[in-house]
Amino acid sequence: MDGTDRPVSKERMSTTSTPRRSPFGRSRGDDGPRATFRELLPYLFEHKGPLWAALILGLFGALASLAQPLLVSQVIQLVEKGDPLGALVWALVALVVISALISGYQHYLLQRMGEGVVLSSRRRLVARLLHLPIAQFDSRRTGDLVSRVGSDTTLLRAVLTQGLVEAIGGAVTFIGAIIAMLIIDPVLLGLTAGVIALSIVVVGALAGRIRTASARTQKKVGDLTASIERAISSVRTIRASNATAREIATVDEDATGAWRMGIRVAKVSALVVPVAGVAMQASFLVVLGVGGFRVASGAITIASLVAFILFLFMMIMPLGQAFGAVSATNQALGALGRIQEIIRLPREADDDAAVAASLTDPGVASPDAPAIAFDNVTFAYPDAAAAVHDDSENTEKRRPGDAVLRGVSFEVPRGRRTALVGPSGAGKSTILGLIERFYDATGGSIRVGGVDIRALDREQLRAGIGYVEQDAPVLAGSIRDNLLLASPDATDADCIRVLHAVNLDDVLARNPLGLDAPVGEDGIMLSGGERQRLAIARSILSAPPILLLDESTSSLDGVNEQKMREAIDAVATGRTLIVIAHRLSTVVDSDSIVVLDEGRVVGAGTHSELVDSTPLYRDLAKHQLLV
Repeated sequence: MDGTDRPVSKERMSTTSTPRRSPFGRSRGDDGPRATFRELLPYLFEHKGPLWAALILGLFGALASLAQPLLVSQVIQLVEKGDPLGALVWALVALVVISALISGYQHYLLQRMGEGVVLSSRRRLVARLLHLPIAQFDSRRTGDLVSRVGSDTTLLRAVLTQGLVEAIGGAVTFIGAIIAMLIIDPVLLGLTAGVIALSIVVVGALAGRIRTASARTQKKVGDLTASIERAISSVRTIRASNATAREIATVDEDATGAWRMGIRVAKVSALVVPVAGVAMQASFLVVLGVGGFRVASGAITIASLVAFILFLFMMIMPLGQAFGAVSATNQALGALGRIQEIIRLPREADDDAAVAASLTDPGVASPDAPAIAFDNVTFAYPDAAAAVHDDSENTEKRRPGDAVLRGVSFEVPRGRRTALVGPSGAGKSTILGLIERFYDATGGSIRVGGVDIRALDREQLRAGIGYVEQDAPVLAGSIRDNLLLASPDATDADCIRVLHAVNLDDVLARNPLGLDAPVGEDGIMLSGGERQRLAIARSILSAPPILLLDESTSSLDGVNEQKMREAIDAVATGRTLIVIAHRLSTVVDSDSIVVLDEGRVVGAGTHSELVDSTPLYRDLAKHQLLV
């Protein structure tokens, strides 16, 4: 693509929600989005079966635990009287075993449910990510988005596995223990309650700090992931520039930032643990001291005091679970805020119905209408995307909101070949992006077959268009995976046929795996020309009525360029082609050539007509020895 027509690499993109950024795109002083507990509930309720089973098991486990101090009290009373214990001991053993079995199965259910919550949140997030408008990818860092799918969703598991559901079951034990303690000795209960109430106030004050620190930590982890993705994807350029040490320092800076925020979370969370421990020890000492005095005075019996102490431990245990649940839930809510930020973004097609309904004259498909027609089209990239474009290697710097296209009008006849030429930054690749509806024009109209492009369903529109980008992206996987991307039902024979058409037979021959031969990350196992030819083969295989080729032969040598032109000529019969080219030799035989400069059409016609009528085209042709 041209310099101004396409976004720069993703590592240079900045997040839209953070207006002030460092040179590497990291925000400063942003705590990140926050979620509420209500937003977490739908993720939990997606797994109602295991959730209710775990809650019921927790209830039975609580009842089994509450029965144990009562049996212990009766055993002590029988021992004091010298009576036989009978079945009480076996009943106590049975309760202990039952409690252990319930606890183990409940733990399994919670772990399984936690994995289900992570899976469903990842599915929901990925589905939204891949449907976002292209402008969102222009303005966000790839690594940060990956971090939300990987790291942030994982934290949702902690809500279930680190105490939330167990704390709900523990609430039954807590309330039951309080009632039993009230019956045994209200005085001891009052003293105990005072100590515990103070600890609850302290934990409540820490909860907000945990959530804020956790949100900041996840954001730092996102920055780290983005930096690693940036370094790995550009490792050859970094090595060739002798910038390895500097890049390591950059990643280390992000890693250190994530570590610092992690330590901050650890410090705040660590305060919860001693609060619970101090509350338990203080309560135990108070009960032991005051309780011993009350036993000596005859206010309560030794059996009652032992039962009270056991109930005290049963009350403290769920309290500790609740404290852990507070910490885990607040960390999860910090991560959920980052997930929900993406979920709340509109999908690419969300506004299609409203846009289509607002059109006063969408047109009617007509076989006599031009395949594509631009009518006084203006376009400016969205502010965030424009800022990114402004960082690219442009010949013409643009401020956010500046027009890239200014009143562009031309027609592409059906079944003909039209070329777009002009200097870098003229807006050529932007035109192809508008035809694909990666963006919508900010003024004027674009018609396909006589129908306003905004009235067409995006998927149906794109199904009829083959698009080969300048940088010829190749997906990690095999040759077959790349070819079947747009044509999933194509046969092996079809794949081999198009590979032969673009002169890629040698790629099949050099690997015994044939179509299953891996191409590496970003097609690194192929040369630049082979990647470009594979991308063209992918479009040819889908046999669309319209082909958009953006500098499709820029990486080819003379021999392969000629073969590629022959392949394109072969598939061009009966199809509409729009070709962008800097080498005029590849487009001089086009049916029509549109000359662009600074976002405007400055000439249109055949090669010979433009040489006579358009000074810019004449200069381009002279520099390339075509006149």
